[in-house]
Amino acid sequence: MTTFQDARAFLLAHRTDYETAVRDFRWPDPAPFNWALDWFDAELATNAESKDRPALWIVDAAQDKHTKLSFAALSQRSNQVANFLRAQGLKRGDHLLLLLGNVVPLWETMLAAIKLGVVVIPATTLLTADELRDRLDRGKAKAVVAAQDQVAKFASLGVDGVARIIVGEASDGWLAYGEAAKCSESFAADGPTHADDPMLLYFTSGTTAKPKLVRHSQRSYPVGHLSTMFWIGLKPGDIHLNISSPGWAKHAWSCFFAPWNAGATVFVVNQPRFDAKGLLATIGRCGVTTLCAPPTVWRLFIQENLASFEVTLREVCGAGEPLNPEVIDQVQAAWGLTIRDGYGQTETTALAGNSPGQKIKVGSMGRPLPGYRVQVSDADGHPAKEGEVALLLGANRPAGLMQGYQDDDGNLSGAEGELYRSGDVVFEDEDGYLTFVGRSDDVFKSSDYRISPFELESVLLEHELVAEAAVVPSPDPIRLAIPKAFVLLIAGAERTPETALSIFKHLHTRLAPFKRIRRLEIVTELPKTISGKIRRVQLRRLERDDDRNDPLRGREFREEDFPELPKTRGET
Repeated sequence: MTTFQDARAFLLAHRTDYETAVRDFRWPDPAPFNWALDWFDAELATNAESKDRPALWIVDAAQDKHTKLSFAALSQRSNQVANFLRAQGLKRGDHLLLLLGNVVPLWETMLAAIKLGVVVIPATTLLTADELRDRLDRGKAKAVVAAQDQVAKFASLGVDGVARIIVGEASDGWLAYGEAAKCSESFAADGPTHADDPMLLYFTSGTTAKPKLVRHSQRSYPVGHLSTMFWIGLKPGDIHLNISSPGWAKHAWSCFFAPWNAGATVFVVNQPRFDAKGLLATIGRCGVTTLCAPPTVWRLFIQENLASFEVTLREVCGAGEPLNPEVIDQVQAAWGLTIRDGYGQTETTALAGNSPGQKIKVGSMGRPLPGYRVQVSDADGHPAKEGEVALLLGANRPAGLMQGYQDDDGNLSGAEGELYRSGDVVFEDEDGYLTFVGRSDDVFKSSDYRISPFELESVLLEHELVAEAAVVPSPDPIRLAIPKAFVLLIAGAERTPETALSIFKHLHTRLAPFKRIRRLEIVTELPKTISGKIRRVQLRRLERDDDRNDPLRGREFREEDFPELPKTRGET
């Protein structure tokens, strides 16, 4: 029988040996296992080597205040919170809406809920009252743990019968979270935790439709994130910084399960406004060893003089959206470190990536990680060189895959049968490396050529004045559609014809004529989900409807505006 401890030890022992790790790794057997009790408490919080090690280190940049809690301290405090929640009537299977920023009670409540068997609905503090209504109703929440600044949103939501707990001073209908400190430091579970007991209910970011409810089990995220630990390259004693907002799956990936699976410190920096220079200085000063950040943050980092920052980083990763080669090259030149891309979804743990020790192919998101059998599938579910990322199920079902999408009746779908289809299109080379092409609904045709927005965006970002870009199809009477780019410039750059011409010239030297971006719209903002992903669907709709009055509109330039651009043979 393979235990969690066995599987973890195997991956740590083969941290830089991809071939052996993939060939010989086995997921733990789905036996009763409560990660918070049987791993965090029984191992990390009691082991002589780890119990006094910081489990959580939060830096408040505005006040230069540091909060550190050991594994032993967090174990004890989460016991108190579990007892406090139990006293409010919460029991195994009940749902709790968690609405906190990066504050200690977030981690305490997560651990406490796992111990109780309570299902957590993580939510960002940026949600509107209507969005909270949706989470309360469809999520069937019986309790809310929220920050002080969230209380006003609930005033009109009719939350009678919902236990309301506030991190701050008690107010009408809200209990003070601080009361948990009066509860016993010892906790006894009411029974065994089974592998398929529900643990998390995520509302997807809703880039194209109403958010789906993604349900994870007591096995899928705690055990499943062994693959994420392997991809990041975490080791016991590491200080790991993951730049992600609470409420989203990536926060659970790398601010909770993956580092604590390894026995590493979760390191968090809270800034009033994102400050790349200040964050880089803190990374060096505090001895951060591993860093994971989304492409938007890496693009802001490279606008600083990276080589001037002394860092002790060993591993650097990117996730959320694919990284562009230009960003990778600049970090390599400054620090001698290669950003290793990885891939997964809210529905999974890390399922593909460039793990330590692998040969890296720039532009690729790596190969399938231990425990995941990936098939690139055509529309009929057959293997293909270019197609949708699909996971083999049945006997090959990975522990890190969701239980399914939960409907209003509690039924699950989307993760049954022979294949789980991700909706993401990739190209697989002869060595098994996967290169992101785009979401299945982002890829489009122009003159019968398939166009990958990501490929064109990568070229745009190589231009020194481009900070971010999104490519969408623009209707064309001859070609059906032509590639158009919405471009956000770096600070200080002007939206002038000279800037547009410079970008067009850059594109002419980098792209084949059939891929060439024919129109640029230089904007002051790009629409994004609250998790930070660019909403191309909104830009596609804007272009399709030819709505020139939308506030997202910028200044448009077309190739034909610039006669000095060279013509390609056959073009008119």
